[in-house]
Amino acid sequence: MTAPQVARAGSTAGADTARTGTGRDTGTGTSTDKGTGAATGPGTGQGAATPAASRDTVAAVVRQWREVHPDLDTGPMEVIGRVNRCAALLQQAEDAPLRRAGLSRAEFDLLGALRRTGHELTPGELARETFSSGAAVTKRVKQLTERGLVERRGDTRDRRVAHVRLTEEGRALVDGILPEQLAYEKAVLSALDDDRQGELSGLLGELLSRLEGHMQGLRP
Repeated sequence: MTAPQVARAGSTAGADTARTGTGRDTGTGTSTDKGTGAATGPGTGQGAATPAASRDTVAAVVRQWREVHPDLDTGPMEVIGRVNRCAALLQQAEDAPLRRAGLSRAEFDLLGALRRTGHELTPGELARETFSSGAAVTKRVKQLTERGLVERRGDTRDRRVAHVRLTEEGRALVDGILPEQLAYEKAVLSALDDDRQGELSGLLGELLSRLEGHMQGLRP
């Protein structure tokens, strides 16, 4: 899973851009806004430039903001904006193998959570596993149940609690799609060699770890 809460860190630079139009909740916490926004975070400095700066759309947004507010450090915008933009483009692509199977990324994430954990999960546990709201999980479970991919059973001790598990059809679907989906994602990342992908993964992992720790620290 599709990115994830970094894109919600904030957005100002892209406030005047359109929505991607997918309207999908990916369950991974990323925004579907095409916006390339500013937010607090590690900056590259107001005068910093990268080889991609002359080519990507965020660079143009940053240049415009520098003209409007030359006294402000737009460095954070160059990081958060690019994360937001990448997330939006990945969501807009709608994950071709999943689309062919009639699944959204959010639905696949839910099925995948049940498959990789290897046991039943409650809706609350699924919400935590997929970074989704309880209402979103309830809706997805209902849709997947109607398709025969998951099934619910009531708790014998507490009627308010439900347990969700994969059906044989659901398990076969996940196992069949996963190799194709991973191959698709590998092709998406092929613009970067293995070393660069490893470097990017490490940096994003460090940032995500810090953000998750910060957000947990703010919880009552």
